[in-house]
Order: sequence, then structure tokens, then C-alpha cells
Amino acid sequence: MRNEQPRPKRRGAALGVSARAWLFVTPVLLALTVVIGYPVGRAVWMSFQKDAGLDKSTGMFVEGGSAGFGNYSHWLLQQCTNSLGETVSCPPGNTGSQFWAAVGVTLLFTVVTVALETTIGLGMAVIMGKTFKGRALLRAAVLIPWAIPTAVTARLWEFMFQYNGVVNRVLGTHILWTADAWPARFAVIIADVWKTTPFMALLILAGLQVIPEDVYEAARVDGASAWQRFVNITLPLLKPALLVAILFRTMDALRLYDLPAIMTRNLAATRTVSMLVTESKSLPNSASALSVITFLLIFTVAFFLVKVLGANAVRTQEEQREAH
Repeated sequence: MRNEQPRPKRRGAALGVSARAWLFVTPVLLALTVVIGYPVGRAVWMSFQKDAGLDKSTGMFVEGGSAGFGNYSHWLLQQCTNSLGETVSCPPGNTGSQFWAAVGVTLLFTVVTVALETTIGLGMAVIMGKTFKGRALLRAAVLIPWAIPTAVTARLWEFMFQYNGVVNRVLGTHILWTADAWPARFAVIIADVWKTTPFMALLILAGLQVIPEDVYEAARVDGASAWQRFVNITLPLLKPALLVAILFRTMDALRLYDLPAIMTRNLAATRTVSMLVTESKSLPNSASALSVITFLLIFTVAFFLVKVLGANAVRTQEEQREAH
């Protein structure tokens, strides 16, 4: 009996499968285009238009027109126009002069909060991953700060950080936590870490649950200490989950708005880029340019994290497969 070679798939059948795949994907793509594509495209188009208002040189009302990169230079180069229509540096009270300060505050909050939340969340995940009596109750209790609405959390910590609040009474201090620059920043960081660390702990705990227990058993048989097992087994196998947790939290922190807006009101020392966007709502086209800049900032940071941390996570997994 002769061996029959498998017949090659017909091109028409392959095209039929591809057509059916596109048939299922097309509704999702259309929905994403309407929900995401149109607002983004509209914001980009508005960012190149002038805002309607009075022409300072003629005193006449104008409806706008093409602004070129004027809205972007207003934020990035801190340029404004005087009564004669000339380009000058934005005065200190203008929102355009506050952009780079807001970027610095946003990056400060992002770096500090993500670092603290990752470290504390990793410790919490390791504890919750162990088997002990009352573990389910502990996991439920950890979710409480994350489940509370952010606005409620902000008001709670605002009351605690008042001059006659709980924090000053417990510490025996007289600090204006929500009025002075650095105390207000510390207050926002503490509130954000308390609020979001459970989210990080849950994501990291999900990564810990997929690590095989026999790997730890083999390490114990070989005489590895708890610290050696954590450094040489837990952290390398946990890198993909850490990447997802850090990426999600970083993108969320770059959009921080409600905590500083409620806790410290209009304090310049805690003004983030998102807060600056809302303060510029009277100039929608200029605010659209700032929104596009914010989007590009978040995209750049996310791309960097994926390229750096993602490549390390993939390399670690490949090394583990080669070792086995």
C-alpha cells in the first residue's frame, strides 16, 4: 500500500476561512473606530484649530481657523500672544506657563507611587499566597481600599490630613498637609498608595498562583533558603505578571486627577497634566492639543516599558525553557 502525500489546501478554502474571520472581527473594529478612533481623530483635528474669541488686535469676535502648531507651542514652548498679536512668553499666571511644572509633578507621582505600590504589593501577594487559617478573610480585607470610590478616598484622606486632623494629632505635628508644597505631595502619594496597592497585590498574586509548587520543593531539597528561593525562583517566574501590573499602574498614574484635585484643590504643587486639561476647558482647542500631548506621553512611556521590561520577561521565559 503506497503512502499518499497529503493534498495541499486549496486556495479558495483558505480565502473562505479568512473571509469568515474578517466577518467576525469587522463589528468589533467598527465599534472601536466609533468609540476610540473618532474621539481621538476629533481631538487631533481640534488641536490644530484656533479657539473662538475676541481678536486682541482688532477687538472683533473671530470664530477661529487654522492655528497650525500654535496650540502645541503654547504648551511645549510656553508661548502666548499679546494685545498686538505678537508671540511672547506666557506670563506666570497663564496655564501655558504651568505645563512643564505639571509634567514634573505627574512624573514624580508616577515614579514614587508605582515603585511603592509594586514593592508593598509584592510583599502582600507573597503573604496572601501562603496557606494559613483566615487567608480568605485577609484577601477580602485587602480589597476594601481598592473597592472604595476614589472620590470618597480623597475626601477621607483630606479630613485626616487637615490641620486639626488625625494625622497631625497622632504624629504630634502642626503641618499644613494640604496647603504646603511638599507635604501636599506626600499626602497625595500616601493616599494613592493606600488606594491602589491592593490592585497591584492582586495582579502579582495571580502570577504567583501559576508558579508550580514542585519547583519550590526541589529547591528546598537542594538546601535553598527562603531568600534564595525568592530571588532565584519567585522573581524570575513572576516577571511577566510584574510587567503587566507595572504597565497598567503606570498608565493609570500618568492620568492621575481626582486624588490631588479633591485633596489639595488648586494647589500648584500638586497640579498634574490631567488637572491642567480641565482647567483649560474654556479653550477647547488648546485643551485638545494638551490632551494629544498627554496621550503621546503615556504612549511613549508604555512603549518604553513594553520594549524594556517585556523583552526581559520574554528572554527569561526562553532561558527557563532551555534549562528544562
